[in-house]
Amino acid sequence: GSRIRVLYSDGRRVNAVLVGRSPSYDIAVIKATGAGSLPPIELGDSEHVQVGEPVLALGSPLGLSGTVTEGIVSARNRPVIVSESSDADAPTAYINAIQTDAQINPGSSGGPLVDAGGRVIGVNSAILTFGASRNIGLGFAIPINQAATIADQLIKNGKATYPVIGANVADAATGVELTAVDAQGPAAKAGLRAKDLITKVDSETVNTMEELIVSIRTRRPGDVVVLEYARGSARARASVTLGGKVG
Repeated sequence: GSRIRVLYSDGRRVNAVLVGRSPSYDIAVIKATGAGSLPPIELGDSEHVQVGEPVLALGSPLGLSGTVTEGIVSARNRPVIVSESSDADAPTAYINAIQTDAQINPGSSGGPLVDAGGRVIGVNSAILTFGASRNIGLGFAIPINQAATIADQLIKNGKATYPVIGANVADAATGVELTAVDAQGPAAKAGLRAKDLITKVDSETVNTMEELIVSIRTRRPGDVVVLEYARGSARARASVTLGGKVG
């Protein structure tokens, strides 16, 4: 019920409405009213981002509007959890992030991360802190390809879906343990059981529950993934057709 106001660089202020939001992808879409014709910023391709390339982060950190910070892409495909949950299907934001050392602070979230050509390659989302609040200079952005896919869903439907396997998970010594499996969920239908240890997703090794969940979240409901797992001394594969939840 709160009012949303949009402030443009030329000083104009207009009202906006919430089109939709997705907590599981940390993305929301708003629509400004009476803004007139606006030139859109060019989107890049986050699949082709290279470690070491220069980037700029734009935002309003600590209320300082129009702030630009410079850095490089320091890693790709970094699993980041905005708030942790043992439920692999919970609508918690799990990001397959672009990591950057461009300074990102509270208030920068939602701003674009752009490449040297001014193309948006990510949406600034989170920072890594030391202790309670100290920013250590590492930021994380949602890859623009994923953000655009979710934004399209929000624009068309007012809501977005994310893929689920129907299980709770926990870290284990040699993989990711399924601690509980929904009897009617995708994992159970593929023959998986509680206490199975997932070791790979589509031939990519997963060592932590963060890696497993982020790997699943980069896909879409209805996709088929091959989970390699251990059950006691036996090893096997299961083809899981991902379910979907709104969130």
